[in-house]
Amino acid sequence: MIKAGIIGATGYAGAELVRILKNHKDVEIVWLGSRSYIDEKYSKVYGNMFKLVDNICKDDDLVKLSKEADVIFTATPQGFLAGVLTDEILKNSKVVDLSADYRLKDVSVYEEWYKIEHKSPQYIENAVYGLCELHRDLITDRTRLVANPGCYTTCSILTAYPLVKEGIIDHKTLVIDAKSGTSGAGRGAKVPNLYCEVNENIKAYGVSNHRHTPEIEQELSLAANEPVLLNFTPHLVPMNRGILVTEYAKLNKKPDGSDYTEEDIRAAYEKYYAGEYFIRLLYKGQCPETKWVEGSNYVDINFVLDKRTGRVIMMGALDNLVKGAAGQAVQNMNLLFGFKENEGLDLVPCFP
Repeated sequence: MIKAGIIGATGYAGAELVRILKNHKDVEIVWLGSRSYIDEKYSKVYGNMFKLVDNICKDDDLVKLSKEADVIFTATPQGFLAGVLTDEILKNSKVVDLSADYRLKDVSVYEEWYKIEHKSPQYIENAVYGLCELHRDLITDRTRLVANPGCYTTCSILTAYPLVKEGIIDHKTLVIDAKSGTSGAGRGAKVPNLYCEVNENIKAYGVSNHRHTPEIEQELSLAANEPVLLNFTPHLVPMNRGILVTEYAKLNKKPDGSDYTEEDIRAAYEKYYAGEYFIRLLYKGQCPETKWVEGSNYVDINFVLDKRTGRVIMMGALDNLVKGAAGQAVQNMNLLFGFKENEGLDLVPCFP
């Protein structure tokens, strides 16, 4: 049994961490940190936890928490962890950070896209980018800091990765169209997220400058073994949860000059994902839908080969609060402590 603490426990991702860890047989939650609700019962903040979680909300003192917990989850805004992380904290406890503070390996790229100064760049090099399906071998009991990927990025990267890695698509033509439910913007009160602003509406935002773009480019560049530059456009849709990405790219030719077939493309996906517990490759003709992954840690992926245009359309869906945040964080924790990777994460998608 390990002890876990959550900073930012009353945000949507933090609450999802509580829900998942509550049913993890190897974890005891010892600290629920929240600046807004210090000394209040957690179950008063989230009524679904009534008589399930008796914890009182505490502050965000990471030094003190690190002496009580084996693992700390920080579901906090960008810049928070970078401003307080110390050698002492990392010596005492492992940290899984759900913000972007340690995802980007080039600190200048982080500062350019997030418009804030990085206060602890010395920890970036040793932070592991926690996309488990790609970097599992780097997430071990020796790892002290995991940068948990974002929701858009997880879905976008996993959907395209095999075809980029195998050189099947021309990554210079890659365009990603992504859609998210409103919980992706967090629980804070913001006018653009009010019911009347979101309901019966769909809109693009962060066009050409969304800050998840360099994260997607970083990981796909590793796959391609050369720089990847792409268009990423997110949209807000009137639903609570879910990410759906539709990605378009021109197909390359095979080394012998022939065309890639549907069988070739499926074989590439099978090569990388056939053994992955949380990635579900759908049958031919099935398009991923957010409703079939809601509340779970699964990613549903499929593709359509468009022979007429010589393009492939790649599609992926996940729950932004689970595989896109808390579920992936627990998946990382399981790897850090040698638990079964799916422990606590056998969450059947809920419908309706």
